[in-house]
Amino acid sequence: GEAGNRAGGAARSRRTPIIGAMSVRFTVTPTRAEDVPGLGGGGSGEPGQRDGEAAPGPADPAAAEERNQNSITGEHIRLLGDGHEQGHSVFSSAGFEGDEYCDRNLALFEEELDTRPKVSSLLNRMANYTNLPQGAKEHEEAEGIAESRKRNSKSPQMGLMMGVYLPCLQNIFGVILFLRLTWVVGTAGILQSFCIVFLCCCCTMLTAISMSAIATNGVVPAGGSYFMISRSLGPEFGGAVGLCFYLGTTFAGAMYILGAIEILLKYIAPKAAIFSSDHVDGETAAMLNNMRLYGTAFLLLMALVVFVGVQYVNKFASVFLGCVIISILSIYVGAIVSAFAPPEFPVCMLGNRTLSRYFFTTCAKTVQNGSEATASDLWRLFCQSDSLENTSCDAYFLHNNVTEIPGIPGLSSGIIAENLWSHYLEKGQIVEKSTVASADVHASTSNKYPYVFADIAASFTVLVGIFFPSVTGIMAGSNRSGDLKDAQKSIPTGTILAIGTTSVVYVSSIILFGACVDGVVLRDKFGEAVEGNLVVGTLSWPTPWIIVIGSFFSTCGAGLQSLTGAPRLLQAIAKDNIIPFLRVFGHGKLNGEPTWALLLTAVIAELGILIASLDMVAPILSMFFLMCYLFVNLACALQTLLRTPNWRPRFRYYHWTLSFLGMSLCLALMFISSWYYAIVAMLIAGMIYKYIEYQGAEKEWGDGIRGLSLSAARFALLRLEEGPPHTKNWRPQLLVLLKLDEDLHVKYPRLLTFASQLKAGKGLTIVGFVLTGNFLENYGEALAAEQTIKVLMEKERVKGFSQVVVAAKVREGVSHLIQSCGLGGMKHNTVVLGWPNCWRQSEDPRAWKTFIGTVRVTTAAHLALLVPKNITFFPGNGEPFADGTVDVWWIVHDGGMLMLLPFLLRQHKVWRKCNIRIFTVAQMEDNSIQMKKDLATFLYHLRIEAEVEVVEMHDSDISAYTYERTLMMEQRSQMLRQMRLSKTDRDREGMSTSVSSLNPKQAQAVKDRNSTLRLASLGSDDEDEIDAQPDRIQMTWTRDKYLGEKQRSRAQTPEGFRDLLSIRPDQSNVRRMHTAVRLNEVIVNKSHDARLVLLNMPGPPRNPDGDENYMEFLEVLTEGLERVLLVRGGGSEVITIYS
Repeated sequence: GEAGNRAGGAARSRRTPIIGAMSVRFTVTPTRAEDVPGLGGGGSGEPGQRDGEAAPGPADPAAAEERNQNSITGEHIRLLGDGHEQGHSVFSSAGFEGDEYCDRNLALFEEELDTRPKVSSLLNRMANYTNLPQGAKEHEEAEGIAESRKRNSKSPQMGLMMGVYLPCLQNIFGVILFLRLTWVVGTAGILQSFCIVFLCCCCTMLTAISMSAIATNGVVPAGGSYFMISRSLGPEFGGAVGLCFYLGTTFAGAMYILGAIEILLKYIAPKAAIFSSDHVDGETAAMLNNMRLYGTAFLLLMALVVFVGVQYVNKFASVFLGCVIISILSIYVGAIVSAFAPPEFPVCMLGNRTLSRYFFTTCAKTVQNGSEATASDLWRLFCQSDSLENTSCDAYFLHNNVTEIPGIPGLSSGIIAENLWSHYLEKGQIVEKSTVASADVHASTSNKYPYVFADIAASFTVLVGIFFPSVTGIMAGSNRSGDLKDAQKSIPTGTILAIGTTSVVYVSSIILFGACVDGVVLRDKFGEAVEGNLVVGTLSWPTPWIIVIGSFFSTCGAGLQSLTGAPRLLQAIAKDNIIPFLRVFGHGKLNGEPTWALLLTAVIAELGILIASLDMVAPILSMFFLMCYLFVNLACALQTLLRTPNWRPRFRYYHWTLSFLGMSLCLALMFISSWYYAIVAMLIAGMIYKYIEYQGAEKEWGDGIRGLSLSAARFALLRLEEGPPHTKNWRPQLLVLLKLDEDLHVKYPRLLTFASQLKAGKGLTIVGFVLTGNFLENYGEALAAEQTIKVLMEKERVKGFSQVVVAAKVREGVSHLIQSCGLGGMKHNTVVLGWPNCWRQSEDPRAWKTFIGTVRVTTAAHLALLVPKNITFFPGNGEPFADGTVDVWWIVHDGGMLMLLPFLLRQHKVWRKCNIRIFTVAQMEDNSIQMKKDLATFLYHLRIEAEVEVVEMHDSDISAYTYERTLMMEQRSQMLRQMRLSKTDRDREGMSTSVSSLNPKQAQAVKDRNSTLRLASLGSDDEDEIDAQPDRIQMTWTRDKYLGEKQRSRAQTPEGFRDLLSIRPDQSNVRRMHTAVRLNEVIVNKSHDARLVLLNMPGPPRNPDGDENYMEFLEVLTEGLERVLLVRGGGSEVITIYS
């Protein structure tokens, strides 16, 4: 034990001073304090302190300071030194047995275990579905899956049949099969009906293949189809397609309700109709009103059922599915039975025209009453009289016989040959049988006669739109993904099996309908010719009521399922928080039921019910479902083509060509079924997309669109790299150098405002900032600064990127930014730099030295430079000028920048109403009249509208004012130099005194505190290389030597100030000052009221000794002007007269 103590003490005495002197900080984080024996009760001992060892108290400031500076205490060093005292150490296995944060084999990684967990713990969490990888993390947080998992501790047990196959069957089979498929077969014929079914089923099958690939590419949480689309295509497409899917599901609920009401009022209880009409023309309107009234009542009842208890809807789902299966089986049995004993459903024909049985019972012109023939009901309808003689009957009625034909000839009758071909009818046409002969008589087709009429105009495209809803519902399995035992196996197999089953049922039904039922009955949509029976019910066995009752309950069940699923889908979209105005619909009852979403769903469904026509609602929901399927195919194709590393579906039978074929088929079906509905649906989706993009969806889901953007960006950058841009394509690609204060607030936000006005949303904008310090220590501050800049960029609507560089000196950081910003051909060509305000009043020369250094670096890099002076007076984006001018003073040619910039500024609304004036300067030897003509011609060829003026500047003697101004400038420079030397002496004295009074440990602490790296920005806090040298060596001075140097400098200082009075100004400075003064007089005279003055910026002197004078020249040049933009070209032409 003593050997260990001595070794530990020696290690402590040897290592601590070395570590302190190097200022290297080690932070050892053993674990939570409550897990350490002896520390759980809030004890005051240090971690790792041995039993009986007194903890250093507040009375030992040196020890406390040492602990603050260095986290490696004596016990830790003993642990690292020889390992003899591990029984007492914080890493003892006795104290941390089972703690995943302290594994002796992973001591090197213990500080990162909170962000980079051990593989074993990660696998354990994934096995328990408590920590899904990043794809679903935010989804779990948003929807509270963890909480619901705690409430429902039972693991999902649903398999292939109950979880996917049967729900898909229930959702695919629906109202269209029972109410419209027979009419589709009779109108389009067997062959074209087969084409319609084939197109629709191919569309859903290809979509199911794409959906299977997406669904098996990782764990799909509850949310199903919307989750898959949004996480594959991003929040913009996800929100747009999710809402389309929601609207489709909602309108499907309305369609099912209308189908149920049609079955109720047409086939179950026709006398329940409230509205009726004695006139034939009013029957349709009365029926629509009945549909609206009963539909609204049904909708309210169903919404109430969903609101009260969703569990009952789910429990009765199997009952509704049983009704569907029994109804379909009865059709097959009836078709087989019809081959031997066709059911009796005679159809009354007048010539080749079909008559409606609603208005008469006897299919004959006369009725034999004993030995006397009397007029039948049919005679009275056509002749308007009971008399058989001298009556004015309809000509067609008189010249054609009344016959009866079997409505269901049977499977062996050969009627299939007649039903192979299409019989499209216009609205109001009479349903006729082409194989029956009739007298060719021009007769009335008025609806006052009891014919069977076509209620809508039919065509192939119309039938596609009406039939397509009968193949939707393929996503029922993926919507239950959270309840499946093995979703990645069940979803593909169950969905594809369900589509295959329904496709076989549809194709076989088409053949059976065409082979068993007469064409006029098939084209009779509401069964008027067969005594008002449901047409498909006439084929069923043993009675039509099986189909009627079964279809009624199945449509009611499907409506309930739609009203249950749609609100949950809307709630999932609302909880993702990508569409702000939908946020309210994410809330609901305490048990999570979406109350507000149900209310909105009921309102939208009511709009569909007010349409009151099944044939008008069906194409609407077809559009929304087709758009949803289109984007599912697009998602799969994109992921496959981009080969994203995360794209590893278990379902292997997919290919991008199949996805593109499915996408093309969806798009074609949209325009085939209803081109105007397709355009409206696409506009709705486009508006939602742009709204989400405009609001700025703050979601990153690793979607395929982001991958596509990366791929396109790479391709474009490689193309741009092929050569420099042509002059015609040159536009200012800006690097805006910002300045932030110590609290990370942007000092001059108007720089970004000006950049946005100059760019008008086009081209590249990079906003740069230099943070002084060490990257390892200031990384967090750099991130905070970058976030501040991004917020301001969003506020000022600057489209671009932010770049924060951490460097030891501002000048170095600016140089790095100018050299390295951008990528490939997308690099900046123009630097926007703020003017160092109040540089004259500042004793610190670093502000203007950094400014001039940046100008030199920009010039060396052959980049253009823009320096807005008095930036705080520049207008904001919401402050447009109503009039005024933008004056350009073109003194030297710089590649055309001065011509191009005012044109670009006028593209923005702030400067749009300002006129451009271009001034140029003529010397004595120049022909000013010819210069003006040439300049006007040049601007004409440039297609820039501007007023031209040539200003003549005559040679004149240097004025006394210029001489005096130059003298003041040089005296000021000399005086500031003397003041800086004096300030250096004072700082050196204060540092030496303070340091000499401290012991070594305190001196080290002072040095650490004083060397804390500060925020810096352009022209403010950069270290000056020359002036900083004495500070770096101040610790080597002795006190006697320092006092002697101080006395010597005091003796010399008055003489230095006296020398200021004897300075004679340099002649080159006098000439430059003369130019600046003369130009300023001319510019102020002409442009004192201009909104903005653009001016050539002279270059910095080659000799750095004249830097301060250069700043003075620029100040003199721009005096008296409110807004100035100093422009320095990059040396290349940026504007051309050629097209």
